[in-house]
Amino acid sequence: MDGSAARPSSADDATDVSFVMPCLNEAQSLEPCIGMIHEALAALAAKGFSGEIVVADNGSTDGSQALAMRLGARVVPVSERGYGAALRGGFAAARGRYLVMGDADGSYDFREAVPMIEALSAGADLCMGSRFKGAIKSGAMPWKNRYIGNPILTGILNLLYGARISDAHCGLRALTRECFERLGLTGAGMEFASEMVIKAALKGERITEAPATLSPDLRDRPPHLRPWRDGWRHLRYLFMLSPFWLFAVPAFAGFGAGSMILSVASWYAVFDPHARTMFGDYWVVLAAAMVAVSHNAGLFGFASYVLGVRNGYRKIPPWMARMARGVTLETMIVAGVALGLAGITVLVGILFSWTARGFGPAPLVLPAVLGTLMTTLGAQNILGGFMLSIVGGNEARFLGVSGAAPLPAAAPDGGHAQAG
Repeated sequence: MDGSAARPSSADDATDVSFVMPCLNEAQSLEPCIGMIHEALAALAAKGFSGEIVVADNGSTDGSQALAMRLGARVVPVSERGYGAALRGGFAAARGRYLVMGDADGSYDFREAVPMIEALSAGADLCMGSRFKGAIKSGAMPWKNRYIGNPILTGILNLLYGARISDAHCGLRALTRECFERLGLTGAGMEFASEMVIKAALKGERITEAPATLSPDLRDRPPHLRPWRDGWRHLRYLFMLSPFWLFAVPAFAGFGAGSMILSVASWYAVFDPHARTMFGDYWVVLAAAMVAVSHNAGLFGFASYVLGVRNGYRKIPPWMARMARGVTLETMIVAGVALGLAGITVLVGILFSWTARGFGPAPLVLPAVLGTLMTTLGAQNILGGFMLSIVGGNEARFLGVSGAAPLPAAAPDGGHAQAG
């Protein structure tokens, strides 16, 4: 079975809660974990919930599979390697309408998932565990993770996506099956944890938190987590799903600064050509490069947004829906041709001026830079229009995506409005 396995269909589909643990050679810590889950299931049974234990095995060679089955768990083999791949495979094979995930190393107390299930049954879509609202026992988390890595990555996630959570990387969490299916998660590695929160925030899922306790794990070997590698994977994922901060913000800043420099230089060139100004030829060349790169960044940001809409984890805000009616492949081609012709006209004028001067040196580099810049922007606009059409499903109207609905003005109670 791989990470995209279909959910089994049987009489057992009446199961309420599935506890899913990813497993790779966890024989040393598996028994206490499953013991805690049995206690959690007993507490849930008293509240009217039925449950099961699913161990998503990622190719263990230490007998974890046999041990898990002997302890009452159902083992689901997942061939695609990775933390996220194992959890996706386990979730897909689980029978419960509520899904609980937690590590199989003994670091989490699965009994603390009981309030999470109660939160889901009360209407939440995703309940995150929070170690910072619960407890972190001595030796359970390196200081750099506790005071630097987790706070920074959680802060960035909240800034980019408005998730408003205190611990983005807690491994104990619960979500409804419907939420899992809506999110369309694809991450194979540790970034799966960030992907879940990001897409839940983007799609307006109702997110809540419950205290969680982190204890030192029970293994006598190093953990699978690699702080620097996995921290980078989380960080890059945060930006990959945020075209606004990755592309649009730098585009607006660069385009604004470059345009300002070119405007000031042009004003002096026309109205006071002999005045000394801080924006000389070198600044003009730099400003043109800033404008060209910013235009490209804007195109990349728009393409990323269109892709997010097509993949179902972004909705079209009303202002973009209105803009999309007038921004099509044809209008971008027309604008590109107009810019290109304007640039070529400027460059031809420079050629005539150069000829009239007897091929002597030009007094200003500004006209040549402006002509070249307009020609470049025109070409980028035409090519960018085709790129947007391809990303938008080979449609001339980029955001004319079937099933794409405008973003509601306000998220449901307890939910999170789209950001990033």
